[in-house]
Amino acid sequence: MKLKLCGIRRIEDVQMINNAAPDYAGFIFWPKSRRYISPADAKILRVSLSRGIKAVGVFVNEAPEKVAQAARTAQLDVVQLHGDENENYISRLRRLYAGEIWKAVGVVTADDVRRASQLSADMLLFDAFDPEQRGGTGKRINLSAITGSGVDRPYFLAGGINAMNVREILDTVIPYGIDVSSGFEVDGVKNKQKLAEFLETIAHERKDKDE
Repeated sequence: MKLKLCGIRRIEDVQMINNAAPDYAGFIFWPKSRRYISPADAKILRVSLSRGIKAVGVFVNEAPEKVAQAARTAQLDVVQLHGDENENYISRLRRLYAGEIWKAVGVVTADDVRRASQLSADMLLFDAFDPEQRGGTGKRINLSAITGSGVDRPYFLAGGINAMNVREILDTVIPYGIDVSSGFEVDGVKNKQKLAEFLETIAHERKDKDE
């Protein structure tokens, strides 16, 4: 099972990420997010990120041309679309950007999952629905929508995942990976102890699901 740690803003966050050695690290390029970072500042942090960790940039309803430019500036491996982007948007972006394209979807019902499964994105990410915040809210995702959808393609799962609930979540669904942001924060700041607790909790879960 893959792990993505998201919402990096400081060099201290990068140091925590490097020690944790997740598969992916996420930068938020949506200006309305409290975890926002500019592509130029992300590039500085990206240089300090360990080689084996792929950089993901999160965008919300941004013009494809601006997404592609930001991806080049920040040296991204993955672009994650977290707005209302559709199949036409994904096709346009592919002509401008050669890396992976992920589509995040705020899930309310199983139909949301089924519709998203028809998209050509390289990876889907299912998150708790919020019309304003677009992820990182700490809200729990509706797991019954996932289990009831019959989804048969790999996906990442986000939405209020932390050390206290991750085992229950992974007993219910089997995602390709999990995405955590607020789950290792205290008062909106990445916290080393919270991250250590989370990593300890999921260590055997990741091993079991990789076997």
